[in-house]
Amino acid sequence: MTRVLPPPDVQISELVPHVMQCDILQPRGIRLCFISLDDKPAEDGCCNIIMRAGKPGNFKMVEPSNKPPPAKKSRKENNRGRLPDATCSTETMEHQIWKEFPEDLFEAVIARLPVASFFRFRSVCSKWNSMLTSHSFSQQCAQLPQTQPWFYTIAHENVSTGAMYDPTLKKWHHPTIPSLPTKLIVLPVASAGGLVCFLDSGHRSFYVCNPLTRSFKELPARSVKVWSRVAVGMTLNGESSTGGYKILWVSCDGEYEVYDSMKNYWTRPGNMPPSITVPLDLSFGSQAVSIGGTLYFMRYDPDGIISYNMVSGVWQQFIIPAPLDLSDHTLAECGGRVLLVGLLTKNAATCVCIWELQKMTLLWTEVDRMPNVWCLEFYGKHVRMTCLGNKGLLLLSLRSRQMNRLVTYDVVSREWVKVPGSVLPRGKKRQWIAGGTAFHPCLAASA
Repeated sequence: MTRVLPPPDVQISELVPHVMQCDILQPRGIRLCFISLDDKPAEDGCCNIIMRAGKPGNFKMVEPSNKPPPAKKSRKENNRGRLPDATCSTETMEHQIWKEFPEDLFEAVIARLPVASFFRFRSVCSKWNSMLTSHSFSQQCAQLPQTQPWFYTIAHENVSTGAMYDPTLKKWHHPTIPSLPTKLIVLPVASAGGLVCFLDSGHRSFYVCNPLTRSFKELPARSVKVWSRVAVGMTLNGESSTGGYKILWVSCDGEYEVYDSMKNYWTRPGNMPPSITVPLDLSFGSQAVSIGGTLYFMRYDPDGIISYNMVSGVWQQFIIPAPLDLSDHTLAECGGRVLLVGLLTKNAATCVCIWELQKMTLLWTEVDRMPNVWCLEFYGKHVRMTCLGNKGLLLLSLRSRQMNRLVTYDVVSREWVKVPGSVLPRGKKRQWIAGGTAFHPCLAASA
């Protein structure tokens, strides 16, 4: 059946009775929602297990049913017995009422919809699609509290295709970003304010994109020709992306540059102070952490952290000995606290541990670890880990030759949750995550 979209000049109020029918607003008992166009289940037969730290054995598990799935019915059979004008709502939305809905309230209502609904929202009409880029809609979004971060990831065997994970709905999305180059491998390396920064595998070109709205920008060429591997960090100039953003890259030999989106060019503010040991043995597996306009990078030999203040342009170095028997560790952040996440391996036992940096002593103190019943699964296996996220929620990809697990960890609630596998193209369900970044989904963020 051919779906006919309304013309571009259609009035928004005329579309409400036909598009919205669910729980977002409930004036006078009327239910509103966006009709779902994606019937794929959020979990593909995967157990949904939640565990709280410090309470071994105290968890809830929802086992998938052993019954065979019901046979899929044809559209004709599904519609059989329905009334001709029946809809998914419990009450009919009167066109005469909703056509008078004030146009100036639409942006306030739409800004409060679940983020995932905007994948369907854009296809309603050109007026609704253009609303996402309006200044007034950006102001509405800026007034709302930040939601849980999403994760933009790439899989080891399919680096050319990205996948986004929504931890609230426990669902994967597979966006397409047509503007990204197709002949190069482009990796997500940093994020800020709903925007994701990409760098090609040749370390030559930078790109910034909003994965939700596809707002895209290729950054100008760098003035310093450094083609070796670089560490990248990203911050906002203000509270939101409307005030612009800055991107910093730094190489192992101490070369670095800063890009300012408001000026649209790269600058080299100065040289690293002699107090910082060069060359830098940077941890490229650990993304930079941003706290209050300062970026923190992990380094080795000596173990510690280097930081750069994007406002004052000051570099600092902190020598911090790493915990013993640690591997695959990365920096994270929550509420201004600097965290360390890594695999602790002793003899044949392996466990995921969380440490917090004590600012007075410059030492790592363990604050949590994965429940023992989960760590038993790693016993005797050579486990590797990729950790994404520095926004208070972490996504861990744990794999060995015998297993592949995805887990989220909430730093505040200390809750560990198993994640359903991402159904990626070509039917490969359990690909492990090679890289990615956490970002706060924001429809108003523009590259």
